[in-house]
Amino acid sequence: MAVQIKDKRILVTGGAGFIGNEVARQLAAGGAHVTVLDNLVNGKRENLADVPAAQCRLLVGDLRDNEAVTKAIDGQDAIIHMACLGVRHSIHAPVENHDVNATATLKLLELAKQRGIARFTYISSSEVYGTAQTAPMTEQHPCWPMTVYGSAKLAGERYTDAFWRTYRYPTTVVRPFNAFGPRSHHEGDSGEVIPKFLLRALSGKPLLVHGNGEQTRDFTYVADTAAGIIACALSDDTIGETINLGSGAEVTINALAELVRKVTGRNQVTVEHGPDRPGDVRRLIADIAKAQRLVAFKTSVSLEAGLTKLLDWYRSLDVSAEQLLADEQPINWAAAR
Repeated sequence: MAVQIKDKRILVTGGAGFIGNEVARQLAAGGAHVTVLDNLVNGKRENLADVPAAQCRLLVGDLRDNEAVTKAIDGQDAIIHMACLGVRHSIHAPVENHDVNATATLKLLELAKQRGIARFTYISSSEVYGTAQTAPMTEQHPCWPMTVYGSAKLAGERYTDAFWRTYRYPTTVVRPFNAFGPRSHHEGDSGEVIPKFLLRALSGKPLLVHGNGEQTRDFTYVADTAAGIIACALSDDTIGETINLGSGAEVTINALAELVRKVTGRNQVTVEHGPDRPGDVRRLIADIAKAQRLVAFKTSVSLEAGLTKLLDWYRSLDVSAEQLLADEQPINWAAAR
């Protein structure tokens, strides 16, 4: 996945967030000059605290603020657009979710084209597919999203692709499947199953499974996801393309719970089943042949190894699992942020 990074000027929207900060730190490590635009609703300043300031600057601003966006994009060579509001947020705030994920994406595309930014990469989501009708899921799999989040991300994809088809503005769409790793979200409506499971296991609390637990996901360690995003964003071979990034393997949430108990050594922790999550996708598994062919994408960290890495990261923090769980919402789709 070797691409030219050094001295590139790259804007990462949402670059203080979970996947975004990993993209920013890999770009900075490769010698790029990174600008991060983030309103810090889901992102955190501390996610970038150890990234050299000479290589990465943080601008605090909202994607819907034209002045902030204009300041951020001027002088950039490329944009990696990751800023969004998540799937659970869309259940209780669908209009705001669409405004950020779809409408603001269209406005950013227009401004980027006007300002002569050479490349635009839109980071979408496997949620655009809905539940797998065939498996593994290629980029040609039908898109029937289950939520406003998935629908808004699909709208953002279509706008991005339209700018290539209509104006020949160089764009790329990337569809990451489920990423996990350090700095992932356990809190609020951004909370994801892996960090929630790990912190609950460490705290001796039941692992909460929504529904019967037989839904499947394709989990990819965040460093692998970020490397794939960067390769897709900077390769000429990906212009005009839509590309999956995943591990190519699926695991049920029930099996994930058992693996978390194994990795943490907390076999006494119970598993409890709660209500189904509204709009929950039942099956996801990526076909990554296109990413392999275009940018030689491959994953280097297995699910079990990645869980161990994340567990070690939690144990390295100066805050306990119990303290972190104070910010968790077990049912995190009903209440506002």
